Amino acid sequence: MRTVFADAFYWIASINPGDNWHPLVKAIAATLDQAQIVTTDEVLTEVLAFYSTCGILMRRRAVETIKSIMSNPRIQVIQQTRESFLTGFALYENRPDKGYSLTDCISMNTMHELEITEVLTHDRHFTQEGFVILFPD
Repeated sequence: MRTVFADAFYWIASINPGDNWHPLVKAIAATLDQAQIVTTDEVLTEVLAFYSTCGILMRRRAVETIKSIMSNPRIQVIQQTRESFLTGFALYENRPDKGYSLTDCISMNTMHELEITEVLTHDRHFTQEGFVILFPD
């Protein structure tokens, strides 16, 4: 079974029909019906933070999407732990020349641990670590 990692980019674009990436995210989502999707608590935190100031409707959509993600058996949400923070922080510290966020570092570590090579994102930082982004330019 194909396993892909879902970055905040993917969830953010899927929530907002006005997002420029929304149509492509929906099209790619339709091709993932047999795939296992993996994400993390940290990614979901980033999604909620993004929509925290976008008004009641978008906050509500974000909350409903996160609830749906957490109850979907095809989506594995890796729990946030002290260890995930510390290993993410170590990668963050060891890449001072990169623009990686801490969440990106935690995601990259998770992908390495689970041997996932494909990521639902447009974030080129993932290619710098050898991953295949599924939303290139």
